[in-house]
Amino acid sequence: MERITIIKLRGRFFLALALILLPLQIVTASEITYHQPPAEETIGNDRYSDDVRMGLNIFTRTNEYAGRYSGNKLSCSNCHLDKGRRANAAPLWGAFGMYPAYRSKNDQNNTLQERIQQCFRFSLDGFAPRLDSAEIKALTSYIHFLSRGIIVGKNPAGRGFPVIQDTGFDPNPDRGRQVYIADCASCHGKNGEGQEADNRQIINPPLWGLGSYNKGSGFYQNQLLAGFILANMPVGNEGLLTEQQALDVAAYINLQIRPRDPRLGFFQGILD
Repeated sequence: MERITIIKLRGRFFLALALILLPLQIVTASEITYHQPPAEETIGNDRYSDDVRMGLNIFTRTNEYAGRYSGNKLSCSNCHLDKGRRANAAPLWGAFGMYPAYRSKNDQNNTLQERIQQCFRFSLDGFAPRLDSAEIKALTSYIHFLSRGIIVGKNPAGRGFPVIQDTGFDPNPDRGRQVYIADCASCHGKNGEGQEADNRQIINPPLWGLGSYNKGSGFYQNQLLAGFILANMPVGNEGLLTEQQALDVAAYINLQIRPRDPRLGFFQGILD
């Protein structure tokens, strides 16, 4: 009996050793397959395609094409990069097949169109277009176009922003200020004012002040903003920052002045 037990133990030992010595297959970010949306050149010439083009224009030049609902200098494409195509930058194709969905923000199930309304209200610091408005119709068509081939109900790789795990240290705005000066200010300005062309087109968006997102926006959550920064900034040198640096600079950015959360009363919003 004792001999059988020893043999069993030896067998388990060698099995464990073999598993340890097996070559590990580590999947890197570059090996993940993301959805490839259709090229712009494939947009057709029918009425649906007209809506798709209008949605693209609203998305990339929001103040020009949906200015009656926008309250700041941002365009949708300032947060959803590469015209809503880039993985890990809240691509539009990552959302289409996942709505309706429950959101704790308003404690109810939201349709895709209601989610678009919230972007106007919080990220664009404006007013929610009517659900039957031309703007909502066009943006929905553009999102649908980019999402061709997406499996409805399946969470696609690259949706939203990377989630930063607990680093063990609280975000530090003082350290974040140093990161901002070194790696962000050259594009977004010393005072977070962004950069504009001579025709007032936004080259790099403002990160704080009255021209930026309000305190009800998702980016006002440090961890969410840090995930966006970690994956997508600085432009051309993505991945430069550590998770802690991304958290620190997010905390610094969100410590600056910005519009109030419209869900709060006027005085409460100012004091928040």
